[in-house]
Amino acid sequence: MKAFRGCVFLAFFFGSILAENNLVESQGDTKCGTKLESDYKALILPLDANANCIWQIERDLNATENSGNQTIRLIFSYVRFNPSSPCARENIEVYDGPSTNAPLLGRVCNNDSSVPVFHSSSRTLTFRISTDSAVFSRNIFAFYYFIAPESANIPNCGGYLTGSAGTFTSPNYPQAHPPFAYCVWHIETEAKSMINLTFSDIFLELDENCRFDFLAIYNGPTTDSGLIAQVCGRTSQTFQSSSNVMTVALSTDYANSYRGFSARYTSIPILVPEPNSKSHFSTSLSCSSDMMTVTLNKSFLDSHGYHGNDLSLNDPTCKPTDLNPVTFYFPLNSCGTEKKSEDNTITYSNTINASPRGDVITRQKHVKITVKCIMENNSTVEVMYITESDEVHNATAIGRYNLNMSFYESSTFSKPINQYPYEVDLNQTLYAQVSLHSTDANLLVFVDTCTASPNADFGSPKYELVKHGCAKDDTYVAYSVLEHYGRFRFNSFKFLEHEPSVYLHCEVLICDSTDSNSRCTKGCITRNKRAISSYKWKGVAMVGPLRLKRDHSSKDRSDSSIEVYPEESQNTQSNSLYVLTFIVLAANVVVLAGLAAKHLISREPGFRYQKL
Repeated sequence: MKAFRGCVFLAFFFGSILAENNLVESQGDTKCGTKLESDYKALILPLDANANCIWQIERDLNATENSGNQTIRLIFSYVRFNPSSPCARENIEVYDGPSTNAPLLGRVCNNDSSVPVFHSSSRTLTFRISTDSAVFSRNIFAFYYFIAPESANIPNCGGYLTGSAGTFTSPNYPQAHPPFAYCVWHIETEAKSMINLTFSDIFLELDENCRFDFLAIYNGPTTDSGLIAQVCGRTSQTFQSSSNVMTVALSTDYANSYRGFSARYTSIPILVPEPNSKSHFSTSLSCSSDMMTVTLNKSFLDSHGYHGNDLSLNDPTCKPTDLNPVTFYFPLNSCGTEKKSEDNTITYSNTINASPRGDVITRQKHVKITVKCIMENNSTVEVMYITESDEVHNATAIGRYNLNMSFYESSTFSKPINQYPYEVDLNQTLYAQVSLHSTDANLLVFVDTCTASPNADFGSPKYELVKHGCAKDDTYVAYSVLEHYGRFRFNSFKFLEHEPSVYLHCEVLICDSTDSNSRCTKGCITRNKRAISSYKWKGVAMVGPLRLKRDHSSKDRSDSSIEVYPEESQNTQSNSLYVLTFIVLAANVVVLAGLAAKHLISREPGFRYQKL
């Protein structure tokens, strides 16, 4: 019975997702601009080059009681512009009123590090989307709805969390979360600490781009602080901030409500050297694939007579994102950041300038703070030094590029496999993609070596699919090198005398796409020729397990904790087969009993048997 309920639940779950997708497709207005008058609406907006489209959201004042007090919430949960187009040429502009002459609420660009959410001050809102002449498949997903003042009073919807540790959940958890909710939690722990945020349970609507219901985790005090991740579906994950502040936002639409999430946060102390007159300054630097974060100690600035408003980056329009402490948080491809390739490294550098005030004389030192992210093999070495006249101070930290590997349903690489173990047939063609998450568009990803193993720790035995770009497996085929993506396919197999599981471990090279002689452009290179072609960065990506469908009975008990999405265990499919078999047998018994009864009723009286 449990398996049967699981089948019904799975059918309902995925059916509801398909229903919403169909609803969105039918509601998505692909025209270049129109007037929107519905109470709420989801919009799929595929745009061509040279677009200049305007949408106006306005509802009739008499459509609903108290509609005059309502405002509009507009969320762009998925934005895909041409990565090489600057913000000035491709953007979304949102206006607080019935036309583009109204006050500008904000602008959305390709390099935004947040999920843009806008609120109108009245019942009208306008947004315009502009694209340049580049040929690219742009895709934008947005949804809006009207909200009344009283609708904001959802219990347990957001708040301020302080202290060294705490827990919080979505509204109504573990029951279904409410529709049309936007809840924001601000977390702040003690000074000189970082935040470790663990979601023990996330159960939101499944979508490959998290367009409908999602969690957004930000590395700072607001939803403009820089996006760490946008999460949906069913999972449990852990995230870490670079300072003592963090922000979590939950957004839900009008359909398919599930139980939401449960989370716990703890603080992690940061050991920061105290400043002295010569050799140290209390500050920090962190680098990710997308962003650079610099935090300056207030006492250090005070000792030089500077305030946070006196500081700027190479681009003087780039000011601190926060003043207590003074924090710069900016993408690697913005704010005048300079990129340099040399040897086997890629370096991103910028300078924080603090210029003395005064027209004729000054008693302040001209301070320059140079920050560098040096991407090296398997790690990101972060270097920062300060120049005060002739004095230099140094600090280093360690990080790495953000890589992940996933399997996809087909060679279009449009629909990832979100369920693991990924159950496949023997000799089935599998499609794998290694993705690099970076704001630097001029990077190439090359899959150099891939090794398969039946064990998650990649012990013996091992089987090589590709080595140094040379195929070792007859079915291995590499696709053309793309910016930020390394793609290949191969046919599934099984290790002899081992459990029917396969894990992949791939070594990935990252090169500067402006270097026509980089390792990523050379393809297969044998060992004695490898020195002639260099790469800029080397990382590792892993994925698994793959498991053969026909080997359910021989599963390892150690994998029993891995769940089939969304609700039942690995035995759901086989149990469903047993249930179906039982139903067919029961139906046959009923039919035979009916025939027997009919035969008995139709017998002539006085005879013990009757000829057929």
